[in-house]
Amino acid sequence: MMTKVIRIGTRDSELALWQAHTVEKKLNDLGYKTEIVAVKSTGDIILDKPLYELGITGIFTKTLDVAMISGQIDIAVHSMKDVPTALPQGIVQAAVLERANVLDILVHKGALDFLNNEGTIATGSLRRQAQWLNKYPNHKVVDLRGNVNTRMQKLKDNDWSGAVFAAAGLERINLKPSTFIDLDWMIPAPAQGAMMVVAMENDTFTQEALYHLNDIETEVCTHIERQFLRTLEGGCTAPIGAIAKHNEHDDTISFKGVLLSIDGKEKIEIERSVPLNEWKKLGYHLAQEILTNGGSELMAAIKKTLQK
Repeated sequence: MMTKVIRIGTRDSELALWQAHTVEKKLNDLGYKTEIVAVKSTGDIILDKPLYELGITGIFTKTLDVAMISGQIDIAVHSMKDVPTALPQGIVQAAVLERANVLDILVHKGALDFLNNEGTIATGSLRRQAQWLNKYPNHKVVDLRGNVNTRMQKLKDNDWSGAVFAAAGLERINLKPSTFIDLDWMIPAPAQGAMMVVAMENDTFTQEALYHLNDIETEVCTHIERQFLRTLEGGCTAPIGAIAKHNEHDDTISFKGVLLSIDGKEKIEIERSVPLNEWKKLGYHLAQEILTNGGSELMAAIKKTLQK
């Protein structure tokens, strides 16, 4: 029954293609036939209203969601941290691949003395900006957008002190320079370093194929982190970090989560270790704890700021 060719949808950036080829190779090794379909990003597709009503929100995933719903592709491969916590109707999470490096790194120009003085750091992420300003309140943070290659080029072309990247993205396409430091104090984005594959809910053939690619430990940890995120933000972006780890020696899950104000001045953190069997609602409960602990007011203030 291996007759169906599984069409793998991807954006056409280098990292997106790397991710798609990684999934393709895994499926080919299992005996499945595949084809890669590069889909141009949202800019050149006019989205009519009904698709928004399907609950498609993610700017990075929207184009591929539309291609899947309209039957051009069978699966899509995403950096999991880019995927909205609510998937569009009819689309399901079919596999989470084994997680890579979860850390954020600072790519710098060779000298680090700015860390003790004034500096300008580039990032397009509210989470990174807020955590950076919390630690280095006298620094300036500037906006940095685009795919990984574009952002690396912009860092070269500007006189910034450095820029923050996810280690995994740079490692995957061999772009990680020697001038970097691990930001082990920065709490990563929920599901950072993990790749998610989505399929259509009614496509059992493809879901069965992808089932073999799923890494249960990564699935559990990213589930906790994304549940934490979803409970806190309720559909609005905010500076939120979360990381869950499975500790094999005593079968516990340790979790660290953080919510910050956009300027980094306020910070609510939570750290907890629980038995593995409590994982299903862990993200929800810890987010509730943050909300009662000043998080509700902080989220309201963030929403106000972002609406301006």
